[in-house]
Amino acid sequence: MLRNNIAFSAFAEIAKRVYVEVAMEEFALPGRKSTVSRASVLTGLTRKEVQRLISLPAEAGSTPSDEGINRAARVLTAWARDPEFHGPDGEPARLPLQDGAVSFASLVRRYSGDMPVRAVLDEMLRVGAVRRCEDQRIELVQRAYVPVADAAEKLAILGNDVADLVNTIDHNIRLGANEPRFQRKVMYRNYPASQLPAFRALSADKGQALLEAFDLWLSEHAEADPQPAGATQPVAAMRLGVGIYYFEEPMPRP
Repeated sequence: MLRNNIAFSAFAEIAKRVYVEVAMEEFALPGRKSTVSRASVLTGLTRKEVQRLISLPAEAGSTPSDEGINRAARVLTAWARDPEFHGPDGEPARLPLQDGAVSFASLVRRYSGDMPVRAVLDEMLRVGAVRRCEDQRIELVQRAYVPVADAAEKLAILGNDVADLVNTIDHNIRLGANEPRFQRKVMYRNYPASQLPAFRALSADKGQALLEAFDLWLSEHAEADPQPAGATQPVAAMRLGVGIYYFEEPMPRP
């Protein structure tokens, strides 16, 4: 927070608002509507403060949705892996925007669903994943969706990814005995720093390959009918996924 110039007063205001939103949306008594009084009891804030916070206008989203990010990432992954969009050297080719069967437009239509070609291109240009060459062809610059230039989006990723990890840990604390979610890590202490470059490269390579395998499976099964035979109620749609992260920090000197 300090590194990003967020004062304690701003953090406290955000925290109070989130406490009230969660109390109102997720902690109502069964069969009863949420009330300011109950939110006040749950959060420890005064009724006047709760009323002020719920009266604030909703904050408009300032970053791309999960769906938009996932589709852009899918196009990048396909460009890096599909040999139809590679050059003679086996590397991702520079693609014309619209011309021919092997073009940026055909890549987007094949792998992004119904996203407009221009919208995908604008998003990739925005995050620095591609560049437009002098001959107007589109060149792949990086093979993963990483918002290199947008500080607001980087902070949004911080919030979203940490929330997913914390939700998984919280789920396992409450329901892990019966409905465990996968949550593992490998860690060594006092490891020689000389091995960091090699392990960074290994973890990035293996992690990317595993995520691409998951993405391929999910994309292949996304169109399957989830409705079991004889079911009378529609099956709820789910948001799901697997996250992988690398960490390192210096050990204190003996």
